[in-house]
Amino acid sequence: MKDPGNRRLVRSTAMVAGAGLLLAAVTPAQASTHDASSGDAADIPAMVDAMTLDEKIGQMTWTHVYGSSADDTSMSASNQARYGVDTPAEVVEKYDLGGVLYFAWSGNTADPQQVNGLSNGLQEAALGDDGPGIPLAVTIDQEGGLVARIGPPATQLPGNMALGATFDPKLAFKQGKILGSELDAMGVNVDFAPVLDVNTNPENPVIGIRSMGADPAAVSALGVAQIAGIQKHIGATAKHFPGHGDTETDSHYGLPVVTYDRETLDDHLAPFRAAIAADVDMIMTAHIIVEAIDPDLPGTLSPAVLTGLLREEMGYDGIITTDALDMAAMTDNWSQAEMSVMAIQAGSDILLNSPDVDASIAGVKQAVADGAITEERLDESVTRILEWKAERGVLDDPFADPAGVDAVVGNDEHLEQAAKIADRSITLLRNEQRTLPLDADDDTVLMVGAGAAWPERLGPMLADRGFDVIEDYENGSSPSAAYRARAVAAAADADAVVFASYNASGNTAQQQMVEALAATGKPVIVVAARNPYDVNVFDDADAVLNSYGYNVVNYAAVVRALAGDMNLRGTLPVAVPTADGSGELLPLGYGLRYGGPGHGRG
Repeated sequence: MKDPGNRRLVRSTAMVAGAGLLLAAVTPAQASTHDASSGDAADIPAMVDAMTLDEKIGQMTWTHVYGSSADDTSMSASNQARYGVDTPAEVVEKYDLGGVLYFAWSGNTADPQQVNGLSNGLQEAALGDDGPGIPLAVTIDQEGGLVARIGPPATQLPGNMALGATFDPKLAFKQGKILGSELDAMGVNVDFAPVLDVNTNPENPVIGIRSMGADPAAVSALGVAQIAGIQKHIGATAKHFPGHGDTETDSHYGLPVVTYDRETLDDHLAPFRAAIAADVDMIMTAHIIVEAIDPDLPGTLSPAVLTGLLREEMGYDGIITTDALDMAAMTDNWSQAEMSVMAIQAGSDILLNSPDVDASIAGVKQAVADGAITEERLDESVTRILEWKAERGVLDDPFADPAGVDAVVGNDEHLEQAAKIADRSITLLRNEQRTLPLDADDDTVLMVGAGAAWPERLGPMLADRGFDVIEDYENGSSPSAAYRARAVAAAADADAVVFASYNASGNTAQQQMVEALAATGKPVIVVAARNPYDVNVFDDADAVLNSYGYNVVNYAAVVRALAGDMNLRGTLPVAVPTADGSGELLPLGYGLRYGGPGHGRG
């Protein structure tokens, strides 16, 4: 790595070593702003006793539906193929569902007012003559950053690793409040967030910037703060237990196996222990085999993991939900009936997004008939679910006022907080010869990069800031030889080159493009737009900074950083290994600042 020059190295020693102190200062999770339910705990046993076996299994079944409103028939072919009915309301009614799960691809999340209408319509269906008579859990994966099912005008957050780079639980609490309040306004009462995975593996293909970092104490502090913010309004979910942060397989496509010892596992469990102490409403399982606990079964299906470790050893008595059961880690290895029965036997309360709900219900009913699952075991889970619905006010009033959507979702205060998190996250890793900040009045910038990093978002934003910008873009993660040649030629007319990278540590074409641009003699600034490890393959870059995301909110902060409109405060929430993996290039907590007259506000 090149010498960082005359910039001040800031090692966040107090934040890293003292993250446990931060955790102690975080406000504990609070109850929803909903009024307490009229269905108090004393009524729950009677409700459970009155339910049929089908109704109990239905209450434990939470799945997605296709359509933008309860009675929408525009996606009836998809509903028919999966459920044998036409509309979202009919899915709820057919299975006496306990909950639904929203996705953009299933037509659920076009805009906040539409989401509000869908939520209210599905609650009406649940409470109607043909429904279960019990309000729904309405759920979504709205983590912020890379995973956000609802787009603008809902507040777009820079993401969890960006939050991790701030090391600030106060900002984490505010992020949680934004998520919880906006979802509450749209009628969503469960957020499958935050991610509490400790991302210790740079090759992790599925967590990465969805994690808040690699330090268990820091992730614990930030996670508890997020939970507190979310649970001021709705239920939060700690995921993915017992930790998906050290895997090299994406459980959407295969079954990961982790082989570390129990001492290492305890580091990954630390944020979940903190979440339990903070009264998190739900915990989601990981479809991974953790050999230190169960060498044969993934956490989702393992009694040793869910009952032995989570319930008995860690003392968790809240709701356990599986991760989506239609992921390949499950479907490639077990039938729908097998995985549903095994998940309940392991200790899960919810069967989430089964690929074949009919087979799931039939399998559980057969297991009850055979004595493999007792009805009393189902009663335990249904009781937890109903008690949660009572405590969160869902039984009392599951509806969301349409008039409140516009005042809450994407309001100025939320957008300001999202921008503040992004500003605080930008992490400067190299700045030779005071390459940064650039001069908007004098510098012509060539804007290029890997298409997967969305450099076409960044170029116009630089132009709006006042830079003269030359732009050239290409789709895909690997720049073609022709694109690389065009960029080298265009650099002759630029004072500096900005290259947006995307997981470049494993991408030779991106590395070759930066090397060729640097050979022109023009300063090259790399913006690492996804995982923060790209600096280890860009020895020729004059400056490298991490944005931890490529949403507009991330890139707006990048523009402010490049132009010197702010000084930089972000520090690495993970360590960066050398390119060959043999050692450590940059430690967790590393970050540079601008210094000297005219170099930011300081």
